Amino acid sequence: MFKFLEEKFVPIAAKIGTQRHLIAVRDGFVTLMPLTILGSFAVLINNLPIKAYQNLMDKIWPHDVWTQWGGNMWNATFGFMSILIAFTVAYHLARGYNKDGLSAGVISVATYLTFGEGGLSGMTTGTAGIFISLIIALLSAELFSRLSGSPKLMIKMPDTVPPAVAKSFAALLPAIITIGAFALVRTIISTSFNMPDIITAFYNTIQQPFMGLTNTWVAGLILAFVPVFLWTFGIHGANIIDPFLQTINLPAIAENAAALEAGHAAPYIINKPFLDAFVNMGGSGTTIALIIAIFIVGRRNKQYTTVGGIATGPGLFNINEPLMFGLPIILNPVLFIPFIITPMVSVTIAYWATKLSFVPAATIATPWVTPPVINGFLTTQSWTGAVLSIVIILVATLIYIPFVAMSSRVEVEEHKAESK
Repeated sequence: MFKFLEEKFVPIAAKIGTQRHLIAVRDGFVTLMPLTILGSFAVLINNLPIKAYQNLMDKIWPHDVWTQWGGNMWNATFGFMSILIAFTVAYHLARGYNKDGLSAGVISVATYLTFGEGGLSGMTTGTAGIFISLIIALLSAELFSRLSGSPKLMIKMPDTVPPAVAKSFAALLPAIITIGAFALVRTIISTSFNMPDIITAFYNTIQQPFMGLTNTWVAGLILAFVPVFLWTFGIHGANIIDPFLQTINLPAIAENAAALEAGHAAPYIINKPFLDAFVNMGGSGTTIALIIAIFIVGRRNKQYTTVGGIATGPGLFNINEPLMFGLPIILNPVLFIPFIITPMVSVTIAYWATKLSFVPAATIATPWVTPPVINGFLTTQSWTGAVLSIVIILVATLIYIPFVAMSSRVEVEEHKAESK
């Protein structure tokens, strides 16, 4: 099976992982990670459910003043996310073609705004427009990159002209064609289908139902399975699935936060904070539990204890490459089994614990390097999130223990055989 998958599947997955459009989407969202985290903490500032904290803030400032502070940060981050996505994704895609990324980003924003009803609005700028923003960023950057490579469309300026001005004129005709073409498409759609507000219509008919489909236990299992399955063959599965995950992540966080602020239950369980807090503890495969299992039953194997010791520090910050390549887990016929099973068990426990209201839904996007347990507390704004993290780590450790013992014993026996 390993040989078949290595020969047939791995090359395809490797090509997907290096596909420039997926890389552009991933890098575009990663560029905005600081703003995502800031917007999430703005929600935390306004809605931390601790009465003493709320009373203290009310004494320092009037309630409507300090909540406005958090609201202003939200408006500058999640409230402007679609515009930012239009820029960053187009920028990285153009750079992937070795073209002018800055011009591509600016043109993408202008192109996206041709689809907005009445210019800037909540639906156009916020997370509701992310899907259309993403599609337009990819298409407009693709078109601009191809047009800007044509010498017939390049306006050359004298050498005495400043480089910034020369670059602007070089992008002039490709920009006119790109924006004009998308503006025409928007005009045709809005007049032919009586759809003046395309972004709102797209959100209501496609984006929101699609997000609902991904908010199921089965979807959680798939999102937990794909990264670890690819990692088993040495392919960074998280990087491949991240572009898809990010497109549902930001709208889900935004709607959870809005529901929380309105005093309602968060509508979306599965998002990136959920996976980071309860599934990817220690890294893909819930490998913080693997480190614990090594120190419990793998002490006979010097390689395991050495790698486990080295991996402990990075593992506390959800970095598990020392384990992936040091034990290794990649192409390991024993450890790949719990490496795949454990995150699926983890997502199952976390999903139903949230679904049954034992813990609040994840609403805060913390940095992915936030240590386990602490992350569970921060993302859910509840001590029950921390307890859930501990429970999952204990269950995951029990899953890893027999396989670590078996793999360690095999490694020791093989080493003795080679020494004879």
